[in-house]
Amino acid sequence: MSAIELSVELSGITEDVGRRVVRVERRAQPVSGSIVAADGQVVAVSHTVERDEDVELGLPDGRSVRARVLGRDPGTDLALLHAEASGLEPVSWAELDGVRVGQLVLGVYRPGRTTRASLGILGALGDAWRTRFGGRIDRYIEASLPLAPGFSGGLMVDVSGRALGLSTSGLLRGVALAIPAATVRRVMATLLQHGRVKRGYLGIGSQPVALPEAFQRSLGQATGLLVVRVVPGSTAAQAGIMLGDVVVAVDGQPVTSPLDLLGALDEERVGQRARLSLFRGGELREVEFTVAERAE
Repeated sequence: MSAIELSVELSGITEDVGRRVVRVERRAQPVSGSIVAADGQVVAVSHTVERDEDVELGLPDGRSVRARVLGRDPGTDLALLHAEASGLEPVSWAELDGVRVGQLVLGVYRPGRTTRASLGILGALGDAWRTRFGGRIDRYIEASLPLAPGFSGGLMVDVSGRALGLSTSGLLRGVALAIPAATVRRVMATLLQHGRVKRGYLGIGSQPVALPEAFQRSLGQATGLLVVRVVPGSTAAQAGIMLGDVVVAVDGQPVTSPLDLLGALDEERVGQRARLSLFRGGELREVEFTVAERAE
């Protein structure tokens, strides 16, 4: 394929994908949102909208309509909106099994009345990961796309025009990421039903700390979490967790970082009993607690 043919092909893909991206009028800087279902559901980035508010959407055909925020999940940076509008075209999602690092990708956004596009390569493709806000993202997708105005909430697509995911710069600062279809579908279904995604909560502040060598050998792990703060009235306080305790496991699963603890307190665990293993005064102890729900 010649450069001219490639240019024409990319232009056509941008035009087609642009029919699936709307403009979310919110705050001083408009951002993008993507139409994910034919019944008016629009997925946007959570960091640009507030719960239970109305926003204005600029549609690809130039119309403006009001949309209701049905729910948001800061953990995955996703929000679900609903607009009473006809003629909206749903997103066509790519299967990630055939996606390879180094392939060309397009970013398609709508920060204004017209579509904006950028070209880059897929820089990294990894396994599931957990954000610093506690959300679980099913695949790590990073591209060398510029973080232009309106980037968040647009679509990152392959050269067939299929969406690799919803673009966001709100999960890792300065990095162009895509939230994959599996995560979008899962969070959308929960937001549609409940208006929120539950997050487990213990109520401690912690930091990684090296364990004494004897404990490292007996446990098979080098670090634990030093408790530096216990929130008054929290589950941790009620369970008797104290400053200076070193958390090493939840239900037998090693905890070596705050992200490990977030993973052990996933949404499925809210309301369930759990067992915390910790060191106090040189002795290994076990504390039972009920996983609380984190307030947004």
